[in-house]
Amino acid sequence: MPAHHSITLSDVVVTFGDGPPVLEDVTCTLPTGRVGVVGRNGAGKSSLLRLITSELSPTSGSIDVPGEVGTVPQDLLQRPDETVAEILGVDAICRAIRAIAGGSTEGADYDAVGSDWDIEARATALVARRVPSLAVANALDRRAATLSGGELMLVALARLELSRAAISVMDEPTNNLDAGARKRLYDAVEGWNGTLLIVSHDVELLRRMETIVEVHGGQLRVFGGNYDLYLEQVAGEQEAAHHTVRSAEDKLRAEKRDRDHMQKAMASRARQNRSTFTRVAGGPRLSDPTAKRSAEARRAGEVKGAAQRVQAAKGQVAEAESALRDDDHIRVDIIDPHTAAGRRLAELVGTNQGIQITGGKRWGLVGDNGVGKTSLLRSMLQPGEPSRSPAHGELFTSRVGYLDQNLMLDDDATILDNVRQSAPTRLPHDIRAQLARFLVRGDMVERFVGDLSGGERFRVALARILLAHPVPELLILDEPTNNLDLASIDQLVDGVQAYRGALLVVSHDVDLLERLVLDEVVRLGADGSLHVT
Repeated sequence: MPAHHSITLSDVVVTFGDGPPVLEDVTCTLPTGRVGVVGRNGAGKSSLLRLITSELSPTSGSIDVPGEVGTVPQDLLQRPDETVAEILGVDAICRAIRAIAGGSTEGADYDAVGSDWDIEARATALVARRVPSLAVANALDRRAATLSGGELMLVALARLELSRAAISVMDEPTNNLDAGARKRLYDAVEGWNGTLLIVSHDVELLRRMETIVEVHGGQLRVFGGNYDLYLEQVAGEQEAAHHTVRSAEDKLRAEKRDRDHMQKAMASRARQNRSTFTRVAGGPRLSDPTAKRSAEARRAGEVKGAAQRVQAAKGQVAEAESALRDDDHIRVDIIDPHTAAGRRLAELVGTNQGIQITGGKRWGLVGDNGVGKTSLLRSMLQPGEPSRSPAHGELFTSRVGYLDQNLMLDDDATILDNVRQSAPTRLPHDIRAQLARFLVRGDMVERFVGDLSGGERFRVALARILLAHPVPELLILDEPTNNLDLASIDQLVDGVQAYRGALLVVSHDVDLLERLVLDEVVRLGADGSLHVT
């Protein structure tokens, strides 16, 4: 059983070119056990993993990673001719065992085997447990080209389990896994020995973590507990931060009132002094100059002190506001195509029955990878296209919005022009006002889409569909959360919650399907049958 080791970062800075630091003066000890790494795209999550695996050196500072680190090859899909044994990293040992069984007395063969005489049996049993389709004879000789992407990821997971690495890292391991493969990965993670760091936006996976490490603002923060507890802690901190800001703002307003009152009082006294005389021997003259100067100096000091207190209060407001996180929720007005409830918009046609998609109803479409869910959608959107699935779909409306993980946008056009393509009758100032609700504000609308970050591109793609005119009667989402960070997934949910048309969403993300509050979920079988679950 691997020992648990802690990773320590000391004053770590990571920069790329002339850009701002991705990580800045980070001093942190990462806990052992199951650790989920979260943060926005571009925050530095992958850079952290690359530091741990020694693929990246810090610009300054140091990182101590005790023990061997196990990784999943990033180019698995580019190794079609490799065998399962090669992916597992046990092929050399297996060859040496076979050579020895055949009579070899070479020291190199015995060195290669070491104490792993049972490696073939252990590897075969583990692969069969993690990938049921490989519970066959000679499974270790199967070629990567014969496996699906999900099967390859589970084989890679088995590679980590077989290794003696004390620390293992995985980057978005559930991307493109179907529900069955995700369940097997979840089970493996829950029983993991040693330290496992996973970058993920999969909420169900993050709920199985013992610790969450957040990469935010160039820093790392450690939160004890799983993802739900992390959200509770952040929400509590933000509630307290908002209270502190409100208190600081109240104090600032009070200090401004005191300052303004003093300034008015001083101006009033000055006017009185100019018209007030006292009777003394020798005729009328102004009050005693020394006393007057003393009083004026005292009042000036009071006003100055009030001004200083206002400045101090402003500083307290700024300090309190620095603890607030950006409000990255989109708040879209209700988007209603005004389609009659019950009006037929589309039909999913299976080998056993047809499913009617009607006005205002929200459907989920699920099924194992490879059964033809995307093919079914394409048969609806592009009639006549060849389909891999016996099931197909038919559309009865031309007002359809389609969003998939490819985010089909014109990179050479501005944000404004991209949205206007789907809403040619909307006035530019109206589009600008609506884009602000998607966190695209001011001159940003004139930026070219090709220059945007992943999160910005996603918001533009979502706006292009939801702001289309006329409003789509049917919105189709095909695995929309692949490659999205958690903030972007929240924004997707925000936008879809404002939509009152019919919805059809294909996803393996159970958390997303629950948050979208679907009316029905239909499962597509390998034989093209449809079953309402």
